[in-house]
Amino acid sequence: MDEALEQFIHYLKVEKGLAKNSVEAYHRDIFFYLLFLRRQGVTRLEDSRQEHILQYLLQERRSGKSSASLARLTASLRNFYKFLWAEKRISHNPAQDLPTPKRDQRLPHVLSPTEIEALLNAPRRDTPLGLRDVAMLELLYATGMRVSELVSLKVSDLQLSMGFIKCLGKGSKERIIPVGQWAVEAVQAYLERGRTHLLKGKASDVLFLNSRGEPLSRQGFWKLIKRYARQAQITKPITPHVLRHSFATHLLENGADLRSVQEMLGHADISTTQIYTHVTHAKIRDTYRLAHPRA
Repeated sequence: MDEALEQFIHYLKVEKGLAKNSVEAYHRDIFFYLLFLRRQGVTRLEDSRQEHILQYLLQERRSGKSSASLARLTASLRNFYKFLWAEKRISHNPAQDLPTPKRDQRLPHVLSPTEIEALLNAPRRDTPLGLRDVAMLELLYATGMRVSELVSLKVSDLQLSMGFIKCLGKGSKERIIPVGQWAVEAVQAYLERGRTHLLKGKASDVLFLNSRGEPLSRQGFWKLIKRYARQAQITKPITPHVLRHSFATHLLENGADLRSVQEMLGHADISTTQIYTHVTHAKIRDTYRLAHPRA
């Protein structure tokens, strides 16, 4: 079973070209599923049945997994068994008719423009690390990138004079995203007065570096945004993804069309982008209830 998992991961990397984070998620999902099978006395994938899959999903739901996590796990198992079937490693596909758990329609957390401004003004602007943090926050809000895309940016991806950047997204798909003047100026200030100090004489094309001159990690940026949110006295739950949600919501509130927002976010399906229209509708409803005398 371990060999089947390794072959599946190799297929995802080489033939499907999935991003590192996606491959790691698949590996984690299947690894723990195989552990479950072994505890059930199943030592060959040929002997696994749909009942095993359903029992595992039920176990994960009872452990507190969200509907979104269960949906992703179901997709991982379905793709794993589809691969095994195509490679003739199993004579039947127990995941073929596996139902997908219904996702809860939860609206994303979004910061107000005032809260965004407070967050962007939180870092110091007189130190190399402060200039870096301003540039990262401004760029994340200006483009709606995922944090994994942000920390993977290369200097060669920047086209600041033309007002856009190249971004390598999920599935190694490249997209072009416009960048506003505030973010352009913040990145230029970092390049001119911050990044050289952080490099410490090293050679690197990675845009955002830590204090040792190495690429900043997603976890490192996550800690930074939490700290700046506290400094800005923002009480809402905040993660790097909140800036992505805020980017999309503020664009739609100010008249951007859904298709353009989809392109900038890098969503393969426009239905994923439509969640932000629910956010704007909720805001309109709340405004109505506050303002109308007979609401």
